Amino acid sequence: MSSATNPETETKTDRLTLVEAVRDGLYTEMSQDDSVIVLGEDVGKNGGVFRATDGLHEEFGENRVVDTPLAEAGIVGSAIGLAMTGMKPIPEMQFMGFMYPAFDQIVSHAARLRSRSHGQYSVPMVVRAPYGGGIRAPEHHSESKEAFFVHEPGLKVVSPSTPYDAKGLLTASIRDPDPVIFLEPKLIYRAFRDDVPTESYEVPLSDAAIRREGSDISVYTWGAMTRPALIAADNLAEEKGVDVEVVDLRTLSPLDSETIVDSFKKTGRAAIVHEAPKTGGLGAEVASTIQEGALLHQEAPIKRITGFDAPMPLHSLEDYYLPQAVRIQEGILETVDF
Repeated sequence: MSSATNPETETKTDRLTLVEAVRDGLYTEMSQDDSVIVLGEDVGKNGGVFRATDGLHEEFGENRVVDTPLAEAGIVGSAIGLAMTGMKPIPEMQFMGFMYPAFDQIVSHAARLRSRSHGQYSVPMVVRAPYGGGIRAPEHHSESKEAFFVHEPGLKVVSPSTPYDAKGLLTASIRDPDPVIFLEPKLIYRAFRDDVPTESYEVPLSDAAIRREGSDISVYTWGAMTRPALIAADNLAEEKGVDVEVVDLRTLSPLDSETIVDSFKKTGRAAIVHEAPKTGGLGAEVASTIQEGALLHQEAPIKRITGFDAPMPLHSLEDYYLPQAVRIQEGILETVDF
């Protein structure tokens, strides 16, 4: 890959895909901090199922890039112990759908140790997991269950939508003193490239990003759904003259309530886009945040454009299940025309 320098900032950058940015974030932090280690299934010699840890084993050795047995509860449980004793472990779950055996370790121990010990212990651990559909994977490989972890106090939950954010959010997650669930949308792992600084930097685990300014309706989304939301917004501006604001939440817990509410106060209408099932999804929490903070600005019902209340289907129905740009446009128009 080639490097370039931004003449305005003198910052050296590389053109990276999202998965390359994740790998760069891991490499950068491991180079600067010996307490950062990576562990998981096939993360070492094979470089991970998506090659997110490619080359790290050769660079840092088997004591810092650890191939583990196929035992998610053991991987996360070991990482909790390492985090309590001064390390900064980064366990990888090969797919979000494989996290369920480790769920008890995450919610019963990692999320609670700070409060259980009255602040004596913290768990500076980042659980990385590729998640979401669209890549024609088998069952349990395409789940989007971020709401499970957002619901749990003591956890931060992050989902980047760009390579720049992937590295910056991962860096901030590694440096955070508490456990972070870092969800990587694998549909866009290699979908596009972005300028990513070669140096270390953080994107705060607190701020949403306005990806597109608009005045008619606010669309809230995150992860892989940010791109079809932006495509829908551009199409509607060109074809219908509808001015859509797109808000990328980035950090799902804690939510950036201020940005969510301020955007809605400007537009008076909202649509929420996520690929997880509708019932109990994070979209409901965003809608409640809007209702509590800006009810008197509301001009139409809040629309949720989501996956369906059914398991993620296999290949032939996967595109129908995921909110594509056309379905997002229809939902936006329904809200604008109310």
